[in-house]
Amino acid sequence: MNNVLLIILVFGFFILLSSFFTVKQQSSVIIERFGKFHSVRQSGLHLKIPLIDRIAGRVNLKIQQLDVIIETKTKDNVFVKLKVSVQFMVVKDTVYDAFYKLEYAHDQITSYVFDVVRAEVPKLKLDDVFERKDDIAIAVKRELNEAMTTYGYTIINTLVTDIDPDIQVKNAMNRINAADREKTVAEFEAEASRIRIVAKAKAEAESKRLQGQGIADQRREIARGLVESVDVLNRVGINSQEASALIVVTQHYDTLQAIGADTNSNLILLPNSPQAGSEMLNNMVASFSASNQVGEMMKKTNRKEAKSKLKEIETSNEDTAEEEL
Repeated sequence: MNNVLLIILVFGFFILLSSFFTVKQQSSVIIERFGKFHSVRQSGLHLKIPLIDRIAGRVNLKIQQLDVIIETKTKDNVFVKLKVSVQFMVVKDTVYDAFYKLEYAHDQITSYVFDVVRAEVPKLKLDDVFERKDDIAIAVKRELNEAMTTYGYTIINTLVTDIDPDIQVKNAMNRINAADREKTVAEFEAEASRIRIVAKAKAEAESKRLQGQGIADQRREIARGLVESVDVLNRVGINSQEASALIVVTQHYDTLQAIGADTNSNLILLPNSPQAGSEMLNNMVASFSASNQVGEMMKKTNRKEAKSKLKEIETSNEDTAEEEL
């Protein structure tokens, strides 16, 4: 008798313990009584009638994420894989609908994502898919919200997290991008080269201008010095031809002295005998004298021609006046 009582007490104790249960935070428990929905219990310690009430299931109220990978075709006939991440949760007030109306929520969401993506992406070219991925995500979220609200779910957000074209298409896109960047680099290098060439040309032009100006100034000073030298020689009784020849000979010997002072010079002047200087001086004097005589003769000839032309003009004028009279 004592053993039976002990068994009954132990059995009753376990039944009493089974009457208590706890519900975790951000979750709900469905209680059924004789197989029929009875109540929804939220987080905390709860009591149910043993052998009459039972826990039918637990519903997670946290935000969940489902990653869906879809392969579809774009408008320009490129096959591409898209990864769409759907963030969803069960609304606390609609736990009954989420538990009883929909058994496999993930499969349902996946089906809607496939349907929307394969309706939107074929309208776009591959480049537009990358640029308008947010529009695709918005379309998926709108369609899912309309469908899943009936089942007690709300869509928090949808994200197109990856767009993966075929490997050959990606290689082609990389080559196009590389070629475009090489073109840009070539344009910049050409522009830099043009700037360097223009700057160099301007520098050379300025250098030559200054060099020409320097040579002109040098020659002007040399001419002024020659004029002064001729004037000085004229004052001591040396005529212009002899003075010019003497100056040229002096410059000749200055040149020879400058060449001789350069130890690395290999220049040889022929003839270079002592008599060459005097011969050159005599030849210059003779040539200057001859050029002066030629100049005087040309001046006289020009004067005669000018006088004859004047006479012809005067005669023609007189004839014209007589005819008019």
